[in-house]
Amino acid sequence: MAQHESSSKTESSCIRCSWVPKDDALYQKYHDEEWGRAVYDDGLLFEMLILEGMQAGLSWRTVLERRPLIKKAFCNLDPIKLVNLSDEELTVIMNKPGVIRHRLKTFGVRKNAKSFLDIQKKKGSFSKYLWNFVDHTPLIGKRTPKGINLAQTPLSQAISKDLKKWGFTFVGPTIVYAYMQAVGLVNDHDRGCFKAPSLDLI
Repeated sequence: MAQHESSSKTESSCIRCSWVPKDDALYQKYHDEEWGRAVYDDGLLFEMLILEGMQAGLSWRTVLERRPLIKKAFCNLDPIKLVNLSDEELTVIMNKPGVIRHRLKTFGVRKNAKSFLDIQKKKGSFSKYLWNFVDHTPLIGKRTPKGINLAQTPLSQAISKDLKKWGFTFVGPTIVYAYMQAVGLVNDHDRGCFKAPSLDLI
């Protein structure tokens, strides 16, 4: 019974990070099930990198709402298929309902797919490449009870610089830091959030 009560509390009345609206089920689901969880799967790491780039200048909720349509339009974000898209095909995708209609972002998906595959070929996997920046162990964010809204860090600047060397676009240090938070390279849940790491680790 105690386990059932705990599970029920987690789903409904738990304390979440301050950026999560109390009346937004989409944000809550993303926060509870994805944000800050360590991701090692290359496919999901690529998907989140593309989505973070799509978000530039927009709200994250806009991207979450359109995520299924974006994936469907962009070949389920399969980098092997994306690198073979022609300019004409990308233009068609850009004009599909529900996608982010931005030419540089649209064509940047193909560019990033090529860079992603280059890293896979030369480093063994994108996951190994990315997690090497944190010695393959998630960092613990130094957040206050109300949260610290960092825009970027020296590490996100370093990763951004290296990604650009590989040919990636829409990977500025602010986007990269949001990406680090999303895929769990850094656990930045607010202290007090039910997803936060134990205080003895902070």
